[in-house]
Amino acid sequence: MGGIVVIGAGQAGSSLVAKLRGLGYEGALTLIGDEPVPPYQRPPLSKKYLLGDMALDRLFLRTEAYYADNNITLRTDAKVTRIDPATKQVFLGDEAIGYEQLALTTGSEPRRLPAAIGGDLDGVFGVRRLSDIDAMAPYFTEGKRLLVVGGGYIGLEAAAVAALKGLKVTLIEAAPRILGRVASPETADDMRKLHASHGVDIREGTGLARLTGEGHVDGAELADGTHLDVDFAIVGIGIIPGAELAEEAGLVIENGIRTDDYGRTSDASIWAAGDCASLEYRGNRIRLESVQNAIDQAEAVAANMMGAEKPYVPMPWFWSDQYDMKLQIAGLNTGYDRIVTRDTGGARSHWYYKGDTFLAVDAMNDPRGYMVGKRLLEMAKSPDPAAIADPATELKALLKA
Repeated sequence: MGGIVVIGAGQAGSSLVAKLRGLGYEGALTLIGDEPVPPYQRPPLSKKYLLGDMALDRLFLRTEAYYADNNITLRTDAKVTRIDPATKQVFLGDEAIGYEQLALTTGSEPRRLPAAIGGDLDGVFGVRRLSDIDAMAPYFTEGKRLLVVGGGYIGLEAAAVAALKGLKVTLIEAAPRILGRVASPETADDMRKLHASHGVDIREGTGLARLTGEGHVDGAELADGTHLDVDFAIVGIGIIPGAELAEEAGLVIENGIRTDDYGRTSDASIWAAGDCASLEYRGNRIRLESVQNAIDQAEAVAANMMGAEKPYVPMPWFWSDQYDMKLQIAGLNTGYDRIVTRDTGGARSHWYYKGDTFLAVDAMNDPRGYMVGKRLLEMAKSPDPAAIADPATELKALLKA
């Protein structure tokens, strides 16, 4: 068949094929996904969709007609079992599809609890796929007892939806505090207070010994000896990059599928983008697990597959909706040694610095702080911390300083 094949029909895969057609690529183009539905948005799954505020058809990134109209072969409910770089073929069982170039947008999967401690019991859910949310939705009824394992953004967002729907929610985090890997103690304090005000019981420094139940989860034994009665559990303990196919094909794996500045893997005919791909950023090899990166990196890879030879330079930003709080994050806080807090009454933000260098901002119901912080990062400007901390400072003026 030849042409370009894209494995992984999520945000990155959908963005990549759309960009290829937008740039004028006219060859054969195949997008393969292992779910039975067209590519869809993941962030609303655990928020608006689970709350019932978003219909299924609004989740889809594009209509099925879009792919047909643009001569994109969309293969849903199709699992790629093997890649053969030597013959440039991907295999779906016994079926082989040839390619001239291949893009891997295989995303990531949630870490599961080991079966030995109850991870395979019915009523234990991850938060990643549409099928996960559809399976857990019947449990979201008032009065049900939910245990959330993991105090990262996924766990906190699930806890927020459950609390809004009247469930009794306990969240445990084995580390000393929630958001330990991704946010400052100050941001964690704000989020903890927010959840406590909605009745969520957050227990930090508390690990899970095991889930209990015969077939279906009915309780949890915590590392401190406490027993909790639960009706179901949601596990948010991190994600694993979808690198298995790439590794089996002999590609270099380093914190995901290793890519160069252009999105190429160790095989010149194979590219990668999105959650599965690692890239160099400020001297470190990182993966950016965000919708924004999935789109931007995929579009950059599409251009480079067409010969642009333009390095991808990420400008990271993220968001999390919890209750009436919109947390917006610009930049990466890795290596910070100082936090500057800005509080103007209704809006609050935490600004990360390493020495005098501005790295990132966490803005809570503070869209102005977020937008100015993001713009400063794009301009490589480091604002005076004293000016940031002063609520009288007009932030926009810092862009001209």
